[in-house]
Amino acid sequence: MKALRVIFCQSLLLGSAILSRAQLPVDESEKLSAVALLLPQHAHSDNSGPASTLEEIERIALAANPEIRVAARKLAVAQAHVPSAGALDDPSLMYRGWQVPLRQPWNYNAAQNMFMISQTLPGPGKRGLRTSVTEGDVTEAKAALDVTRLDIRVRVRKAFYDLLRAQDGLRIHDQHVDIAQQAVAAAKIKYAVGKVPQQDVLKAQVSLTRLAEHLIHFEHDADLARARLNSLLGRDPSAAIDVRGEHLLSTQLPPIEALEKVALQSRPDLLQAQAAVEKSHKEEALAKKAYSPDFTVSAGYMLMPRGSEFRNNYMVEGSINLPWLNHRKHDAEIAESTAKISEQEAELAAMRNNAFAQIQEALVEARAAQKLTSIYQQSLQPQAEATLHSTVIAYENNRTEFLDLLDSQMTVIDLDLAYFQALADFEARLADLELATGGSIDQIQKPTQEVTQ
Repeated sequence: MKALRVIFCQSLLLGSAILSRAQLPVDESEKLSAVALLLPQHAHSDNSGPASTLEEIERIALAANPEIRVAARKLAVAQAHVPSAGALDDPSLMYRGWQVPLRQPWNYNAAQNMFMISQTLPGPGKRGLRTSVTEGDVTEAKAALDVTRLDIRVRVRKAFYDLLRAQDGLRIHDQHVDIAQQAVAAAKIKYAVGKVPQQDVLKAQVSLTRLAEHLIHFEHDADLARARLNSLLGRDPSAAIDVRGEHLLSTQLPPIEALEKVALQSRPDLLQAQAAVEKSHKEEALAKKAYSPDFTVSAGYMLMPRGSEFRNNYMVEGSINLPWLNHRKHDAEIAESTAKISEQEAELAAMRNNAFAQIQEALVEARAAQKLTSIYQQSLQPQAEATLHSTVIAYENNRTEFLDLLDSQMTVIDLDLAYFQALADFEARLADLELATGGSIDQIQKPTQEVTQ
């Protein structure tokens, strides 16, 4: 392809040199000159920085992304709550003065003075279930953190490949700018000597303007992708960043059965929903434990009034609550926890169904994008390059028009850009597939290949 571009430039330069003394009418010359100035006026953005690979950017994002930090803090809060969930209530200390004379309210020697410490003991199994419920909260928080990490990784991948595609577009643009400017110069000369009509000159203008239009779109896409990447990395959106890497066209797509199996085992939101179901079962068991009474034990010292035969005494006390007398409340709590289980299980089933639909949709989109990319790479691009090569030879031998050569070159440019767009679409669909399954496609494919072998 590079050799074709060299031959194309040499052909244009040869035509320009032969007719170098020709003059173009003032109006048309000004029009073409104005169009030719479009490209130099659009210098590349200064927002590029040191090039980073996808692995480096993902590592930075997982360590510095603000959303991941928030989810990690929520997990820390849930973990910190576990030790207190199954702990005993605070013991209580009580003083009681009995039979203090009203006529001598200061005379405690005539009263019974009691000092008592008490402790409430929950019914058997309650403390363990309370701890288990809070551990379920920790499991949900861990799954929520994994959901956030997966979402960030997928968004980083999409932004990375968007920026890589924009950089590829800018590179193609740079490769063809000189050719387009030579085309304008050749069109000016041929128009001046009457070898081409004004319509052909206008086509040359359009070709040059399209390159300027491409440049604006590529810089716009690159700036947006940089802003998204910086935001995901926890940086200033306007910070300089650049990427380098390879496209993943050779990636093999696993069968739908393998993807669904991995989703059930690895997809974080499904694991989070499963953890919610398990926690609801523990909450139901805890609600049923309400019929197991709690015990309160107390021990104390009693100082009897002066003159008593046994002035120093001790005392013990025990009590229990009677939950059976409040069965309406506890039955309602049990019914609520049972209904919550049904709700959580229905939600989990719905999420699984949606997950399978997302996997199927993402797999169909990925296969279509992969086929389209292969068509560009294996058929359309080689055909367009062969056409350009044939047109260059015909132009050198005066067997075709200049604009045929220009059209062939623009077709090659358009197909190159369409190829990189198709690559970016395929990589975006791969990211969607990873989001739908909760696992890396490469890691899913390896076990599948091992089983096949």
